[in-house]
Amino acid sequence: MARYDIADVDGAALGQATGAADMLFDLGMMYSTGRSVPADLVTAHKWFNLAAMRGNSDAARLRREIAADMTDAQIAEALRAARDWLRANQPAQLAPAPMPQAA
Repeated sequence: MARYDIADVDGAALGQATGAADMLFDLGMMYSTGRSVPADLVTAHKWFNLAAMRGNSDAARLRREIAADMTDAQIAEALRAARDWLRANQPAQLAPAPMPQAA
């Protein structure tokens, strides 16, 4: 089983949806099952949510399943964590190229 570091996911370009979705899904699996990390449903929900946003249908299903075992406050915490991760990992806006000066 492959192990992904969170730094690998943080550095993944948003355009690399399939690879990033798989890595995010694997992180959700790690935290939902306690594989190599302490089990944490809030963190698992966050990673499944991010993977689902990138098109992983299994992540969307598992996110719903673990949400059934979470309180409303835990779900809100997971959603905030996902939003924070997205904000921190948005690609920098490219500044428009300067207009050429007339000679």
